[in-house]
Amino acid sequence: MAGMPEPLDPDMFAGCPPVAAPVRIGDKWTAKIIRCLEPGPRRFTELQVPLRGITPKVLTESLRAMERDGLLTRTAYEEIPPRVEYALTDLGRSLLAPMNAGCEWSRRHLAELIRARETWHATAAR
Repeated sequence: MAGMPEPLDPDMFAGCPPVAAPVRIGDKWTAKIIRCLEPGPRRFTELQVPLRGITPKVLTESLRAMERDGLLTRTAYEEIPPRVEYALTDLGRSLLAPMNAGCEWSRRHLAELIRARETWHATAAR
């Protein structure tokens, strides 16, 4: 047929590692945690304030996963009472520019995206 694109290459992802995506930015909390840590180190309780709705368990899991992925550091100070701070690494900070680009895209296109969803839902409901 004229105008049809070439078939997709079955090996188009052959060079990609067979693991989960290395960037957790698509989950619900990672980007928000990165924003909270952008100005500097924060304690667990400080992070809970703007992250309304996150449970301590989910925050702990998110912080551990981000530490595992090298996006932040966890520093425990031997004080009484104990103090733990979380801070972005250079790798974590490298996500700020792409996140800013995503936010700018959202600002420019959010109304258009909402209209498309509303149109789709109105059509799908029939």
